[in-house]
Order: sequence, then C-alpha cells, then structure tokens
Amino acid sequence: MRVFAQTLDLKDDPAAIDTYLCHHRAVWPEVIEGLRAIGIRNMRMYRGGTRLFMVVEAEDSFDPARDYQTYAANPRTRAWDALMRTFQQPAPCARDGEWWASMDEIFDLSSTRSVSVGETR
Repeated sequence: MRVFAQTLDLKDDPAAIDTYLCHHRAVWPEVIEGLRAIGIRNMRMYRGGTRLFMVVEAEDSFDPARDYQTYAANPRTRAWDALMRTFQQPAPCARDGEWWASMDEIFDLSSTRSVSVGETR
C-alpha cells in the first residue's frame, strides 16, 4: 500500500467553505467509483481554518500521473474537480503548476525512526 499526503487552501470565504463542506458530506457516486477504480483504497481529508490536508492510501501499482488522468477522463469526475476548484487555491508551498501540493513524510511511528530532512522513503 502506498500513502500520499497533500495540501491546499480553501479560499477565505466562510460561506463558500460551508458549501464546500456540504459537497463533501454528499460526494457524487461517480467520484467515489472513479477514485476506487484507479486504485485508491482510502482517502481522508482534514481542515484547519482554510488549510486542507489529504491522506491517500492506494495500491502499490498506483501512479498518480497516470491514474489521475484516467480519473479525469470521466466527464462527471472532471465536473466535480472543476466545481471543487472554485473553492480552492494552491497552498503557498505548492510548486509551479501543482494544485494539491505534495508533502514529504518526516516521521513514521511504526518504523521507529524519523526521516532526515531532504530524505524520502
């Protein structure tokens, strides 16, 4: 199982944030099906103010560059993503062209060792 952590920001508009949260309490079935179809086994999102943090657990064969393109090929999932982007903006740490900014793991309690700054697993 592969694990990915990503972050982005919501636009600082309380009414829009409430709408965004309502959408996530009733995610379109095609979105759920589309995520599972590309090998995502679990996805959790957390919010602190306007900052979102997402953890994705996917099959070992999951390739974000390839599989998110497959997901986006479906008109309904593409419409969901377009709608969600109206509420979102890249976090300050995002690289050029990156929407959800990738985050590096720096500690894993189950491995009993910390990862040095700049080191990846």
